[in-house]
This record gives sequence, C-alpha cells and structure tokens, in this order.
Amino acid sequence: MNEFEWLRQLRDLRQPLTPQRDLWAAINAVVEEHGHHHDDATSTPAATRPGRATRWWLASGLAASLLLAGGVGWQLAQPARDTQSASTAPTQWAPADPRLRGAAIELDAAHMELDQALTQAPHSPALRRLLSRTERQQVQLRELTHEAG
Repeated sequence: MNEFEWLRQLRDLRQPLTPQRDLWAAINAVVEEHGHHHDDATSTPAATRPGRATRWWLASGLAASLLLAGGVGWQLAQPARDTQSASTAPTQWAPADPRLRGAAIELDAAHMELDQALTQAPHSPALRRLLSRTERQQVQLRELTHEAG
C-alpha cells in the first residue's frame, strides 16, 4: 500500500456517519431516571457517599499516580547523571592538526549524543544507523591523520 492509497482511504473516512439507533431516547431515559432519584424524600446523604469499592479505586488510583510520577521523575533524573559523567570524560584521541582536531571533537560529541539518545530509545534503527555512520567517519578521520603524517 502506498501513500496515495492511504490518502484516498483517509478522504473516504471524512464521510458523515449516522448512528444505527436513536441515542436521544436512551439519554432522555437516563436523565429522567436520575431526576426522579433526587426528588425522592427517601434519599439521604449516606446514600450519596462513595462506597467501599469506590474508595478502594480512588486510593489505588492515587497510589498508581504517585508511582507513575515517581518513576517519571527518576527516569528524568537518570540521563542527567549520565550526561554529567559523559561531559567530563576526556576525548580519547586528538590529532596534531588543528583542523582535524576540530573534526575529531565534533565527531566525539556526536558519538556521545547518539549514545545518550540510544539510552532513551535503544531500539531505534535510525539512531543505530547514525551511530555506525559516525563511527565510520571517526575511522576515516584516523586514517586521514595517519596518511597525513
């Protein structure tokens, strides 16, 4: 399937769709039923309090939200520590020629950034291709420096 077929299918989705049955009758019935419950003299404030199950769901939802927030905070703090250690790491190779040294610094920085990105998305084929391309360029630069003297 190519892009043109996808676009054609998307255009077909813009057609209006009518429901198979009338929804307003069901909505009116629920509203009427709900209105009668509030008019009853037998309704008490205890009847409107949440039950045990509702409180349990609220408590578990709150606990899950806190765990999620803690996990996200921990994950956001994790790359910050890796970034600090990576930025203080010295470059392993520096050619004598200043022009080649600048290229080596740029390639080392690109390699470190790609490593950091791969920690966040380890299964990304695009990042893996960029990393292998950067490593090939580093090898070519080393060969060029060796040939230059």
